[in-house]
Amino acid sequence: MNRGPEAVPERLQAVIFDVDGVLVDSPHEQAWREALAEFADPSDFTTAFYQAHVAGKRRLEGARATLERLGGAGAAAHAADFARKKQAVIDRLIEQDRFEAFPDAIRLAVALREAALRTVLASSSKNADAMLARVILPDRRTLLSLFDADVSGRDVPRGKPDPALFLLAASAVGASPNRCLVVEDAPAGIRAAKAGGMAGLGIARLGDAALLRAAGADLVLTSLDQLDVSAVPSGVLRPRSGAEPHR
Repeated sequence: MNRGPEAVPERLQAVIFDVDGVLVDSPHEQAWREALAEFADPSDFTTAFYQAHVAGKRRLEGARATLERLGGAGAAAHAADFARKKQAVIDRLIEQDRFEAFPDAIRLAVALREAALRTVLASSSKNADAMLARVILPDRRTLLSLFDADVSGRDVPRGKPDPALFLLAASAVGASPNRCLVVEDAPAGIRAAKAGGMAGLGIARLGDAALLRAAGADLVLTSLDQLDVSAVPSGVLRPRSGAEPHR
């Protein structure tokens, strides 16, 4: 996968999507904040904190990272209880349909399928499938059905920023890691993509472009509609004409 239009193109094989914050405006941040009330001050759990320390990580790792930073001495010992509380909250919010899919992400997923690229879901969350199966498209398919493979929530030795989950995603569709593009909204996810030898497209929906660039994203956009989809199959990652990457 070439990182810019100047390089010699190499055919891309697969695009790997994170789910929360990329495909779906999920209630994970809300669930973490609500569950935190029993363990620390929820007002300290800001969107910036979530993006920097929790987004993209597995549940227990996110719970531990939160309590290490926001809880008092010894608070991290309660990480398992915090993680279970968060799971109960997210289950309730999903059942209540307290989330929505991003239209630009749906358009990108459809366009990639039309370009004969393989697409894979690779979220650390075990709730990803439940959300995507509840999103019904105009043709009555589910959002989940748009993808060729799904490794979300799989048990891997280490979570993001380790590349294990993304390498599993590439393997699921027979793609070489260096010919895969990962679409991520979290710095941990971008670092995982780069560690796996993959290109990383950062989607900055929360004003966090600087974090994504610092993590090594090859291109950062504020909307997936800004991507030049016609160039992606050839291995070129660039904004479409008239759309500038986030500086």
